[in-house]
Amino acid sequence: MLDHVAVSKRKRIIQTTLFYLLVIIMLTIVLFPFFWMILASFKINADILNIEKLFSFVPTFKNYISVFIDYNFVKPLVNSFIISFVSTMLALLLGLPAAYAIGRHRMHLFSGIILMIRIIPAISFLVPWYLLFTKLKLTGTYTSLIICHLIVSLPTIIWIMIPYFESIPRDLEMAAKIDGASNMGTFCKVMMPLATPGILTAGILAFIFSWNNFMFALILCSNKTTTLPIAIYQFISYSNVNWGGIMAASVIITLPIIIISFFLQRYIITGLTAGAVKG
Repeated sequence: MLDHVAVSKRKRIIQTTLFYLLVIIMLTIVLFPFFWMILASFKINADILNIEKLFSFVPTFKNYISVFIDYNFVKPLVNSFIISFVSTMLALLLGLPAAYAIGRHRMHLFSGIILMIRIIPAISFLVPWYLLFTKLKLTGTYTSLIICHLIVSLPTIIWIMIPYFESIPRDLEMAAKIDGASNMGTFCKVMMPLATPGILTAGILAFIFSWNNFMFALILCSNKTTTLPIAIYQFISYSNVNWGGIMAASVIITLPIIIISFFLQRYIITGLTAGAVKG
């Protein structure tokens, strides 16, 4: 009996050790590129390209100074925030009622159509959008970029929220209607508060998509509406690549998303797993 307990305990210790070893390996693989990016943002180009100076180098803040002074990074930062925020808010405003209706009334055909739209590569929309916005004289404006981001992020929000609304018990809706609440009142006062984790998750994912999008801005933006991914492209010239500037700019772009995700990670995890078990 004692031998069996000892063997079981030894087996459990080995399994736990292997598990944490695997976690450390995966974290190293995932986090090392970001760690290298942060280190590279404080190096000159020669040190970035020298593998022997991976950790041994003299740090410099010139890259960050250059990003804001030489490349005027403030304007793209503001542009990206405006486009990402407005497109995300519009996508939530339109997507949440749509997801609620689809989830509650089992509109499988409609949800399939939305999924097909999401599966279509976004690049296939670029030429029609460019021709349409050119005719409407909207190229180079916030409006064109917001619409493009909205069309792609809206199906994502709907598909995240459908299983979330399906997982909320119908009894809560019935209780609200018995108390005299209308359909809109039930949705706003009952379903929306209960769906807060899912809404935050969908909103963050939509915001990240808009924040990092390069393709739409490359075709449709102008000097006045340049976004962050396009601004990073300016660090690459015909004869030179400012690696230090690229790394510093990448840190600036990534940092807001990391901060938001860090403080809202509890809601993100809850929102992503909400539809796994139906209530």
